[in-house]
Amino acid sequence: MVGLRQPPRHVVIGIAAFLLVLGFVLFTPRSKQLDLHSVGHSASRTSPTSPPSSSYSSSSRKTERLYGKYYQGHSSPADVNRVANETLGFSKIFVVGLPERSDKRDAMALTSSLTGFHVEWINGVKGESIPDKAVPFGADRKKLWETNLGSWRGHMNAVRRIIEEDLDSALIMEDDMDWDVRLKPQMERVAQGARALLSSASKPTSPYGDDWDLMWLGHCGEVFPETLDENKDKPTDDLGIQYMSRKFVIEKDLTVPPKDRVTGLVDFKNNPEYTRWVHITGAPICTFAYALSQRGARKVLFDLSVDHLDGPFDNALAGLCRRAVSTWGVKDPAEAGDRGLDAKCISVTPPVFFHHKAKGLVNGDSDIQTVKDGQIREKGRTENIVWSARNNIKNMIVGTKMESQYE
Repeated sequence: MVGLRQPPRHVVIGIAAFLLVLGFVLFTPRSKQLDLHSVGHSASRTSPTSPPSSSYSSSSRKTERLYGKYYQGHSSPADVNRVANETLGFSKIFVVGLPERSDKRDAMALTSSLTGFHVEWINGVKGESIPDKAVPFGADRKKLWETNLGSWRGHMNAVRRIIEEDLDSALIMEDDMDWDVRLKPQMERVAQGARALLSSASKPTSPYGDDWDLMWLGHCGEVFPETLDENKDKPTDDLGIQYMSRKFVIEKDLTVPPKDRVTGLVDFKNNPEYTRWVHITGAPICTFAYALSQRGARKVLFDLSVDHLDGPFDNALAGLCRRAVSTWGVKDPAEAGDRGLDAKCISVTPPVFFHHKAKGLVNGDSDIQTVKDGQIREKGRTENIVWSARNNIKNMIVGTKMESQYE
């Protein structure tokens, strides 16, 4: 009887190593895609027809807090996750506000720090301090109001900083802004949308891509550009219509309010619940928050200061984007005019930044318009923001559950 021969030692080691690797592959849990429905919770999916729970999970599973400076992002491609840095993926973040409004600066310091980003202040300007010689060609300061003139100059000073410091980009916001506690995961989706709408290199300098001039992230509302009067009758095969009709749709985004509560100019009720769009800009109202690339800053400073100014700042900025999108693909120079300097503008609807109306005196809301009735607001509120960072300052500080504005 022939004895069984033992296999060589290197074969035994090889088989053992193979079995070990196979077991690791079969039994290691797969990582899950970021679930905005469960921000601040364990990753259990919430029904898309019901609002997200505002309480933290009591599960013993380790959960990730999707706000603050330690959140790193979970998106693909991986360089999108740069939006989770301390400037939200931009070179800097500027906040424009009057120095004497220390109440707004205190609130901004807390909300930005707690949600994980850093801001620099641009002092607001009072219109009366601007001499007639410095008012741009075409602007009538009597019709414009001194407060609007001052607002324009404050924003121009922020835009000029981008050029003077040779920044790749900057986010500019007004001093009463609010946003969702889950802003950084929201900005991941915005970055993916911007890159999908406009051509982008495989490794762009900006996580939002390198082919945009302006991103309108906070506004009172706007319509889609294909529905504007000058565009609505153009044929579907028109190059401009094909360009302006493109949209990046974010579905089942429960950082969007229920559709019977969301505000704006789009007909939200005829679209699926909890839908947000990244789209080509039409004509937004209000300049709550917007980002400019270096190229975009140069276009804005020229069109809204050096060359002319034809109205309040937000209308003039919207006009630049509107001229650009409505003449896209038009070859006749007489019809195209200046083509809006070929500005490439992107918007987010519903917006991710919105004006917060703080508790206290109602006339403290605005430094442009004044209310003198002495009315008091008992609780602060912000339209279109589910987990208001302003209303959840205390919860973020002490680690208690987040409060929804829609529950």
